[in-house]
Amino acid sequence: MALSIGIVGLPNVGKSTLFNALSAAGAQAANYPFCTIEPNVGVVPVPDDRLDKLTALIKPLKKVPTSIEFVDIAGLVRGASKGEGLGNQFLGNIRQVNAVLHVLRCFEDDNVTHVEGGVNPVRDRDVVDTELCLKDLETVEKRRERSLKNTKVGGKVGDEAKAEVALLDRIKAGLDSGTTVRAQRLTEEEQAVIRDLFLLTDKPVLYVANIGESEIGKEDANKHVQAVKEMAKKEGAEVVVLAAAMESEIQQLPEEERAGFLESAGLKEPGLHKVAREGYKLLGLWTYFTVGEQECRAWTIHKGYKAPQAAGVIHTDFERGFIKAEVMRWEDLVKLGSESAVKEKGLLRVEGKDYVVQDGDCMHFRFNV
Repeated sequence: MALSIGIVGLPNVGKSTLFNALSAAGAQAANYPFCTIEPNVGVVPVPDDRLDKLTALIKPLKKVPTSIEFVDIAGLVRGASKGEGLGNQFLGNIRQVNAVLHVLRCFEDDNVTHVEGGVNPVRDRDVVDTELCLKDLETVEKRRERSLKNTKVGGKVGDEAKAEVALLDRIKAGLDSGTTVRAQRLTEEEQAVIRDLFLLTDKPVLYVANIGESEIGKEDANKHVQAVKEMAKKEGAEVVVLAAAMESEIQQLPEEERAGFLESAGLKEPGLHKVAREGYKLLGLWTYFTVGEQECRAWTIHKGYKAPQAAGVIHTDFERGFIKAEVMRWEDLVKLGSESAVKEKGLLRVEGKDYVVQDGDCMHFRFNV
């Protein structure tokens, strides 16, 4: 499943530094706007201690975690929707992603310029959202013009066009007032009507409050972080607080030195682990596992997938020829130590086509094509 999250924000807030840390891809980071002209793409494994425990038990030849693609998109500025900076190109890149990770600068540093003149993450969020709203307005207006012509047609086509125009008018009024599409709380039916518009402000968002290394463990005393948390709470969004520069440093260390570095910084794990997990959750994704001597593997599914759909993530033949699935919980397998022990306890189930796969299921599919 090709799922991607676009990293957005104003120039010099730490986007490329965070991307470097996420992907260890070495994207250029510099103290001037537009140092990222082409979007950088990095595929990041999603940390999962369940997979780690299964791997420790089974001892397969390899472990394969699930992953998310992060796209580092160059900094937006005021006027980006009208082509300021490299606006249109960046906005086009955002359109392709499934969700948005919005990096907000919450650190003070006179040596790092701020295009808006000073640190104010809520204002920065508003600047970016305004540009995205303006771009969405263009898209909605074009669609409305097309739909308006169909309102003159009789019958079902005309009725559907009238309903669509009414919806677009409502969305347009919201965007005009600076209200993102995701904040307009559209119904599932309404979402289906506009899905092919790929509206920028309709994408789910995760905020990253980027702090200085000296502020780790003191986030509650950072007024900018508190402002971001209050803002996100009103939206129903999540916030991850981290020091992107330090996270990038961690990725440069040899694997065996990272745990000691984290401990000395007072951290249990890299903040990036939480970014990956929260991003996974943001996209409404679950994980199921396949385990065996060859590999222990995590598979990405959308919440609510039934067993044949989940099988299809492995291969389309598995879905087409699905017969049934053997299912056990990962906790039971780890606790009891083997599949045979799980069977003896009556905790291995055989499920059919209507079974809704649960997060953390261990599955073996039977199929015939």
